[in-house]
Amino acid sequence: MKSVLILGGTQFVGKRLVQLLVDEGVEVTIATRGLTPDSFGNQVTRLIINREDAESLGQAFKGKEWDVVFDQTCYSAQEAYDSLKALNEKVKKYVFTSSQAVYDFGTNCTEESFNPMEFQPVLKSRREYIGYVGYQEAKRAAEAILFQNADFPVAAVRFPIIVGKDDYTNRLNFHVEHVKEGKAMFIEHPNFRYSFIDSGEAAAFLLSMAQSDYHGPINPGSKEDISMRELIGLIEDLIETEAILDEDGDPSPYNLPGSWSVNTSLAESMGFSFTSLESLLGNLIHHYS
Repeated sequence: MKSVLILGGTQFVGKRLVQLLVDEGVEVTIATRGLTPDSFGNQVTRLIINREDAESLGQAFKGKEWDVVFDQTCYSAQEAYDSLKALNEKVKKYVFTSSQAVYDFGTNCTEESFNPMEFQPVLKSRREYIGYVGYQEAKRAAEAILFQNADFPVAAVRFPIIVGKDDYTNRLNFHVEHVKEGKAMFIEHPNFRYSFIDSGEAAAFLLSMAQSDYHGPINPGSKEDISMRELIGLIEDLIETEAILDEDGDPSPYNLPGSWSVNTSLAESMGFSFTSLESLLGNLIHHYS
């Protein structure tokens, strides 16, 4: 792998991925709207695109080729379709940042729990997908478009909740902050269970997928899952402060209608290992507190 195109690359996991690739000596091109500055200077090539404008993709990619494309910013079936069309015969492998949201709510979801080859996608723009249900359909439809139509290998990395010191969403920090400052919060379903992955390990896994021969969907992340009740208990123990849980408190950003955890056995069978969940969350709780 000598050259890559990253659709995205200026935020969170994308920034980490770019740095890993630069450190590997790979020629990196990042394609974005050009609105978010990056710190990579002349180490990368930059293209301006608009994922909602197919013509901008064709113009930006004209006359260019890459070994691998990392798609970090696809949020609709239409965008997946337009990207395939614009990148036809220009790349050798497609690594798609997907989500465990493709699965129905539940625990221990395996890759077989959602088959993109059996899903019938409808071409929609990202603005037509509303809320969590819309996000789920968008990721399912994007996977279906890619797997059913691509002429090159596709790997769909179905990330669980990504956390790290560089997590701009501050969703985990929300809970630490509320416990530390004695602010009430509302945990709607304390027994629902969730999976997590470290942001650095997420970027490294994307790189490994590009370097490997693997194609198809795959679940990375810490092997264990955790309930909201257990997470709050861990925070309480580590910062030695009791949480205030109240129906009138600030709603947790992890309030979802069901459990959201994945089985990572396939990735482990391929030799990948991830930080234990207790260590991952414990280190971040200490950092935030």
